[in-house]
Amino acid sequence: MRNITTKKTKSYQLVNRKVPYLFILPWIIGFLVFTLGPLILSLIMSFYNWPITSEPTFVGIDNYKTMFTADPQFYKSIIITLKFAAIFVPLNLAIALILALLITQPLKGMKFFRTIFYLPAVVSGVAISIIWGWIFNSEYGILNYLLSFLGIEGPRWLVDPKWALLTIVIASAWGVGIMMLIFYTNIKGIPAELYEAAAIDGAGPFRQFFSITIPSITPTILFNVITSVIGALQQLTLVLLLTGGGPLKSTYFYGLYVYNNAFKHHQLGYASANAWFMFIVILVLTMLIFKTSSAWVFYENEVKKEGKKGRRKK
Repeated sequence: MRNITTKKTKSYQLVNRKVPYLFILPWIIGFLVFTLGPLILSLIMSFYNWPITSEPTFVGIDNYKTMFTADPQFYKSIIITLKFAAIFVPLNLAIALILALLITQPLKGMKFFRTIFYLPAVVSGVAISIIWGWIFNSEYGILNYLLSFLGIEGPRWLVDPKWALLTIVIASAWGVGIMMLIFYTNIKGIPAELYEAAAIDGAGPFRQFFSITIPSITPTILFNVITSVIGALQQLTLVLLLTGGGPLKSTYFYGLYVYNNAFKHHQLGYASANAWFMFIVILVLTMLIFKTSSAWVFYENEVKKEGKKGRRKK
């Protein structure tokens, strides 16, 4: 009887161990088929001359050599993308944080504003492009129409190289809803006792913001910085639909450069090499951000440990 009971127990434990894997099996299959598989295939393709209409031929690292030594557009696209990221990332973070602080205020109607601020995040990129294309149109756009009431002649937003990049930045910053919601959740989790103690000590709103709010949400800032950098370096939809890389290739982002190499010039192998270069750049930047985070990211558990050590020394 004991042997039978032991076997039943072991089989029951085995089933319990395998059941969780059945629930995550769809995700595993999706990851292998739609993420890891294409990733490995694109790496293989980067070593081939892979036109759409003919047989691929192995060329080794020639695609990478061409990219670094014989393609001036490669460097131009990188510079434009980095300029965009340098403006977009801090602006995106600032807008999301300001909106998060606004919707944490205990005022009537805040639920309505939370919904309104978050709504653009769930709208498709194509719809947003159409809306901003209408707003920034230099002939019949609503923005220039409103500026005319102030006696200001609006610029040619989408057709002037001086304004085109800024236009893409503004349109891209429209979808800060997800980042705002992440900040909002973190800010709401800060204990109210900290603010009360700071107010008793005479700290004003600005002092409380920089001494309590910012240090408490630094892990969230780290997460949002990384996701913003990745999103900025991979920007494609808005620039493809709003400017197409123009005018005079002033908005010819790296994502558009890769897209055109693949689907316009039909150089799938070369485009794969371009994509892998950007993958490495994003990986390196992410590692650098994580490396520097130890100097400015505040973790509550680490502070508790330091506090316990200090008490023991006393």
